[in-house]
Amino acid sequence: MVDLNRKNILITGGAGFIGSHLADALVRDHNVVVLDNFITSQELNIDHLLSNYNYKFIRHDLRFPIDLSQLPELEAFRVRSIGFHEIYHLACPTSPKYFNKYPIETALANSHATANALDIAVRNGAKFMLASSAAIYGFHKDNAPITEDYWGEVNPIGPRSSYDEGKRFAEALTVNYRHTYKIDAKIARIFKTFGPRMRLDDGRMIPDFIVSALNSKPLNIYGDEYLSATFCYIDDIVEGLIRLMNSDDAGPINLGSDHFHRVSDIAKRVVELTGSKSQVEYKGALSYPYEFGVPDITRAKESLGWFPLISIEDGLNKSIEYMKAHYRLYGIRQ
Repeated sequence: MVDLNRKNILITGGAGFIGSHLADALVRDHNVVVLDNFITSQELNIDHLLSNYNYKFIRHDLRFPIDLSQLPELEAFRVRSIGFHEIYHLACPTSPKYFNKYPIETALANSHATANALDIAVRNGAKFMLASSAAIYGFHKDNAPITEDYWGEVNPIGPRSSYDEGKRFAEALTVNYRHTYKIDAKIARIFKTFGPRMRLDDGRMIPDFIVSALNSKPLNIYGDEYLSATFCYIDDIVEGLIRLMNSDDAGPINLGSDHFHRVSDIAKRVVELTGSKSQVEYKGALSYPYEFGVPDITRAKESLGWFPLISIEDGLNKSIEYMKAHYRLYGIRQ
């Protein structure tokens, strides 16, 4: 039976990498409704949740409005009378590989879908959180930690504009809804995150390394041996999002690891942990950078009592274990 003393929580993009882990954490104590259109996410991420009484999945493209109160499958949560208490808005392609494949969809996810999610918050008087990105800061030219008051340097018409400039617009829309409709709307700026359920075929660094190692192929680094990046494990990011939602801070707040790691060291460690004979090779730099600098997480520490706890070693082990179990879905052979 559904416990109606639980909060009703909506997660848009909840079948994606971060969204599915967030649903895992929230469904323990709340009723969770997930919206997703599977444009870049996977049913595999949520299969284990579909039989949970406190979880409902709705397939919908949030670029188009939806009245959730009218859906019969949500009657168990009494959405028509109770509504939603919280909305986590994560619906948007996030991999650079898809910015060129789905540029219009990405731009509209950051505009139309964000407006539609905010409208749901207004109708329900719900707390709202936008999952924004470190991409709003643009490519950082030095290794100085980035604070939330840095306005960034983003190319509004470049190949990443549907995402980078799109996220900046989504933040502007969120702030203006907050001021106009007096809703509790928050902004989290998420830096590079990794862990289980990342797609193995979307061109992200750590999954690419693991797939290459499992397939005995070279691990390609698009830069030199000094290229560095930050990596935060998914469980830490989820904890940060929940803490921000439950806080009095509206943000924006940086969530990510404040420690640089050499990409070459990560690649070599993946080779060791997989028992692979693959070699690390250096290629020319990509048109988009691997990382956007290191976050200053002072505000997250002081306001939320949050900082990353899971080491890169533990995170890699968990990621490799998951990807070994699922590599056949992508035609990868050991």
